[in-house]
Amino acid sequence: MTIQRMDHVGVVVGDLEAAVAFFVDLGLELEGEAPVEGRWVDRVVGLDGVRVDIAMMRTPDGHGRLELTRFHTPTAVSAVPENAPGNTLGLRSIMFTVDDIDATVAGLRARGAELVGEVAQYQDSYRLCYVRGPEGIIVALAEQLG
Repeated sequence: MTIQRMDHVGVVVGDLEAAVAFFVDLGLELEGEAPVEGRWVDRVVGLDGVRVDIAMMRTPDGHGRLELTRFHTPTAVSAVPENAPGNTLGLRSIMFTVDDIDATVAGLRARGAELVGEVAQYQDSYRLCYVRGPEGIIVALAEQLG
């Protein structure tokens, strides 16, 4: 048994429109949006009465996808602690490679994102940082040097 590929990462959000706008500004492309409900989705996620809207985002290279999901029912629950730090157990960040980390951070800050720490350089290879985006998601950014 082997994995063929990673299909996508799913993120539950409260404001789907704002999350889509954030990731479009970051450079992802909206692949499509759709409402999802029915017994099959209840069975997959282990909840009853699931009714959601999803937006599938695609990276410019076509290899990575991000599924943003807004729950109508049942009501989404907040993670504890809110705006969890980078060392909290579980999925903590989604990393993207960018051309210009300073311009990317500036653009995301204009949308309300905040830098978690600071932009730092790793050897002569990368400039890296964490930005907190919608719903407290930590988006890691990497600019390859040289």
